[in-house]
Amino acid sequence: MATVTQEPSDRGRVRLVVLFGGQSAEHDVSCVTAKHVVGAADPARYHLEPVGITRDGDWVRAEDARAAIEQGAAALPDALAADGSAIDHEAAIVPASAEETVVVFPLLHGPMGEDGTVQGLLEQAGVPYVGSGVLGSAVAMDKAVAKDVLAANGIPQARWLAFRTSDLDGLPLDRIEAELGLPCFVKPANLGSSVGVSKAHDRDELVEALELAFSYDEWVVVEEAIVGREIELAVLGNTDLRVSVPGEVAPAAEFYDYEDKYLDGRAELIIPADLPPEVAETFQDLARRAYRALRAEGMARVDFLYEEGGRGPLLNEINTIPGFTPISMYPKLWAASGLPYDELIDELVDLALERHERRTKTRRTSRTPRSGTEEGR
Repeated sequence: MATVTQEPSDRGRVRLVVLFGGQSAEHDVSCVTAKHVVGAADPARYHLEPVGITRDGDWVRAEDARAAIEQGAAALPDALAADGSAIDHEAAIVPASAEETVVVFPLLHGPMGEDGTVQGLLEQAGVPYVGSGVLGSAVAMDKAVAKDVLAANGIPQARWLAFRTSDLDGLPLDRIEAELGLPCFVKPANLGSSVGVSKAHDRDELVEALELAFSYDEWVVVEEAIVGREIELAVLGNTDLRVSVPGEVAPAAEFYDYEDKYLDGRAELIIPADLPPEVAETFQDLARRAYRALRAEGMARVDFLYEEGGRGPLLNEINTIPGFTPISMYPKLWAASGLPYDELIDELVDLALERHERRTKTRRTSRTPRSGTEEGR
């Protein structure tokens, strides 16, 4: 794949490649998210280029979305469709010349998009992209690994266990009940949007929940059920971080599941959350620490469970490509913190360019051995 180096002085109007769809169970969520990003991006600043990835992994030009963009945001459908004429990766993402600036905005929730796979492709192409790099994306995507890293950094969490299909000799029901109790939550380790997540109240439900989670992933995380409030914060930045006001999710269902997030929209999002100032600052500090511990960059939504009168804030998970739908928490948190949706997109693009420039300089330096090294003697 050809690589074209882009200098910040050559920016001009950015070709913003909105990459959506994908092969995960969150394909439909991605298509909805992409519609709203495309509809909010400033056409005077960006040449918008929606590129879909089908469920089979083919890259396509989203012709219907392109036609709708030309007619204006009001013409966009409720969700972009990841179909159209086939296009190879290089044609989709690599600048046509050194004078053209391309930034890729991956909106690929879940595996094969949010887990470092696409980020690695973009690194190989030398193209700036929104969000975390390969390591940060991969670690944050895998809930089991992320919990280990967060624990090593002293971030408080609920009790959990992780299991792999190949490690199991029958379902570990006795161990789960003894160490975590019932009810408990069962989750695929590498999915988001609450896909495949269940709350098990008894042993029969636990068996069903494990079977469901293992149908999505070979790694599964089981967590103790926390009686507490769901608090979420948005983080923005690469090296200098900004953290939003905390928000609270009041689920309409027993927990904040897929239907509540994307279909019914009945969950209440309370922004800012009703918290004492010192407690809000504690959440913000923990969000910042967790973001750095997992090597996140660009953006992430950091989710907590708040056990008032008990252990306090307990980190639940970090999402490095949070949703951008009208009922999504991440853009709402920033709007409440003084950063509107369109300006949020601008900042994310600027952060992508800043990160790319910084890392490009580091790579150039690393190619020249310093005097005194074995190679330079």
